[in-house]
Amino acid sequence: MKAPLIILLALLAAPVPALAHVVAAPGEAKAGSYSAIAFRVGHACAAGDTTLKLRVEIPDAVVSARPQPKPGWTIDIEKDGEKATAVTWTGRLPDDQFDDFALLMKLPSQPGNLVFPVIQSCEKGESQWTEIPDPDRPGEKLTRPAPTVRLIPAAEQTPPMPDMPGMKH
Repeated sequence: MKAPLIILLALLAAPVPALAHVVAAPGEAKAGSYSAIAFRVGHACAAGDTTLKLRVEIPDAVVSARPQPKPGWTIDIEKDGEKATAVTWTGRLPDDQFDDFALLMKLPSQPGNLVFPVIQSCEKGESQWTEIPDPDRPGEKLTRPAPTVRLIPAAEQTPPMPDMPGMKH
C-alpha cells in the first residue's frame, strides 16, 4: 500500500508543464454536426510577451464557420466567395492569462481528423502552430503542432428498448 501512495505523491509533486501550444477544445466532435470549437491560447509566444492576434485557418472540408465575438477584440473573416477560410482575432492577451477563441462550425460528415493551422502573433514575435502529424510516423513529437479535432461517426439511431416485465416506464 505504501509504494502506490509514494508513487502517487511523487507524481503530484512533479512539476506540471504549462500548456505548450494552442489546442482545440473539445478535441473531438461528431461528424456532420454543428459544433462550437474553442482554440485555447495558454500563453504568449514567449515569457512575458503579449498575444496581439490569433489567426485560425479553416479546413476546406468545414461546411461553414462563424466566430464568436469577444469584448475588446476585433474579428476579420477571410472568405472565398461566401465560405470562411480563416478568422483573425485582434486584441491583447497578456502572458499571465489564457483565453478561448471560438468558432461555430458545420463539420464535414466524414469521420477523421480536421487540422486547423494557427498563427499566434505577439509583441515580440510569432508562433506558428502549423505542424501536421505524419501518418507514416505515429507518435512523432511535434514542437509546434496545429490544433486537431477528431471527427467521430455520428451515433446510429438506437432501437427503442423492449418492455421489460415488472418495469414501469
